[in-house]
Amino acid sequence: MDKKNLYMGMGMGIAACGLGAALFRPRRNKKVKSTVGKALRTMSEVAESVSNAMNW
Repeated sequence: MDKKNLYMGMGMGIAACGLGAALFRPRRNKKVKSTVGKALRTMSEVAESVSNAMNW
């Protein structure tokens, strides 16, 4: 077994574990996503208004 096969197998195993973890994790509430999205949008608007006020 050469190192290329070893690294390929390790990469495939890590990818499979990641996929399995993503599939079987508990589902999040969509309300949380929309709240976070609104907060991020507000923060970007504030940053934009500050940069406009400073003439950047």
